[in-house]
Amino acid sequence: MAQRSKASWYRLWSRLPSRVWRILRSSEVSVTDKLWFIAPVALYWVLPDFMPFIPIDDIAVTLGVAGWFAGRMERKYGLQPPE
Repeated sequence: MAQRSKASWYRLWSRLPSRVWRILRSSEVSVTDKLWFIAPVALYWVLPDFMPFIPIDDIAVTLGVAGWFAGRMERKYGLQPPE
């Protein structure tokens, strides 16, 4: 796997919230597909987890799932990621 520059990683993660928000608001994406993101993340935040009272693992899981979700939905529905 090729090495990414720090600027590339920053650009990837700084645009992730807007990518996910755009997908969740899109009328092209089915409600079922949206629930594939919302339900697991919401359950992970409210159910007992591995490190109670330390939200860093919750944040890491949310970011990981958000990256997967954004990439998958953009490919599935032909949505263009923001420039």
